[in-house]
Amino acid sequence: MPKSKRLLELMMTVNRKRRFKVQELADEFGVSKRTILRDLQELSELGVPLYSEPGPHGGYQVVRERVLPPIAFTEGEAVSIFFAVDALRHYVSLPFESESSSALDKFYRHLPGDVRDRIDAMKNRVDIVTPRRRREAPCLAVLLNAAIDGRVLRIEYESAEAAAEAAVGGAIEGATEGKRGSKAKPGVRSIQPIGIYASNGLWYCPAYCFLREGVRVFRCDRIRSAEPDPAGTPPIDLEGRHLGNRKQYEPGHPSSGEGDGAAGKLRASLTPEGVRRCEPEPWLTEALSVLPDGGGMLEGRVPANDIGFYARFFAGLGREAAVLEPAELREAVRRELERALAHYS
Repeated sequence: MPKSKRLLELMMTVNRKRRFKVQELADEFGVSKRTILRDLQELSELGVPLYSEPGPHGGYQVVRERVLPPIAFTEGEAVSIFFAVDALRHYVSLPFESESSSALDKFYRHLPGDVRDRIDAMKNRVDIVTPRRRREAPCLAVLLNAAIDGRVLRIEYESAEAAAEAAVGGAIEGATEGKRGSKAKPGVRSIQPIGIYASNGLWYCPAYCFLREGVRVFRCDRIRSAEPDPAGTPPIDLEGRHLGNRKQYEPGHPSSGEGDGAAGKLRASLTPEGVRRCEPEPWLTEALSVLPDGGGMLEGRVPANDIGFYARFFAGLGREAAVLEPAELREAVRRELERALAHYS
């Protein structure tokens, strides 16, 4: 077997075995122990994280951060992967920030020269723009790992109002936008994360809140700290809930069946311009339908505790939207418009 092929197969073998003895590999590859030792030394120089354990029961072991075997990409696949990872630079915080930066640099440096030239020529021609937010979300990795492992965390959650409830992604941002100067201290609560997702440059974490005994959606940049719950709160079964079906359980989502009580059914008509302004809002996706003339309808439900946010949102749309029901929301929109008029009078 050629040495290059043996090294490649050896890399895949040690990643699969994780723990092994030199004699085992020598027997498997049909070479001497001295040859395997030289090969392992070369793999270590290439970046495979190996360490040896002396003694009669020792051997070699691959540390936790394994190195994956080489993968062949076409030029188009390589370019698409580069720009997919490069787009993450718009986020101030990532759950795998250092790893993504290192992977992109390593990926780029090992591409053929002509492919690098192609990427360089495209850098100022294509981008995936995401609104850049100034606030960091330092606990993303902790939240993600807790969601994967089904663990309970104790968090300090910053809110402008005492014991404020988290709401649907867009609703949280809009409802608290004007209160960032508040000096309110973070509140402590225990949560069991379901996952994390990004929307309009911000990260959100749907989680079961043991304080409110239900699912809430927390804005990750407002989570100041997260650690394993010292009280040892046992986790609950969230197996059937994940990001793929979050519209079924997120409170405040127009299509959700959960929440803190509903003020009524939402019905609003939209002009074509109103449709264009509602389409980028992920929390309205399931409620929006487009009519043949380009206008549209919003149909869903309005949680009672989100009336204020919905009123500000529809007031901002002006004549591009008309709330038909519920009456409480229509009245709230009218009050918002009156306040806006008084502000400029």
